[in-house]
Amino acid sequence: MNADSRIEVVFGQRPGRGDALLAEERHAVPPGPHAAYFALSHAVGCACCVGQSPAGAALATLFRARATGRAPFFRRVVVLASPAGEAAVRLALAQEALAMARYRAG
Repeated sequence: MNADSRIEVVFGQRPGRGDALLAEERHAVPPGPHAAYFALSHAVGCACCVGQSPAGAALATLFRARATGRAPFFRRVVVLASPAGEAAVRLALAQEALAMARYRAG
């Protein structure tokens, strides 16, 4: 049994049954899975100074939707994004407290 109960975030994979999606705006998204979207930000400053990044905020939106029943329960989030968008999500997972507490890179 995996001791890490955080939600897995994966990159470059096809969404499966029961997955949620985190997609960069204007990225093609397949129909079906619950999805949240983010845009790349050009904000200056670190996450502790500017608050949540757009990727971090989208992860929070997904978690809130799962917790309140607005989205089906999911154990994995598939990221659909450009290389820069993937980097933004990885940065949120590594530096933003709420994202770090709820999610883990797979």
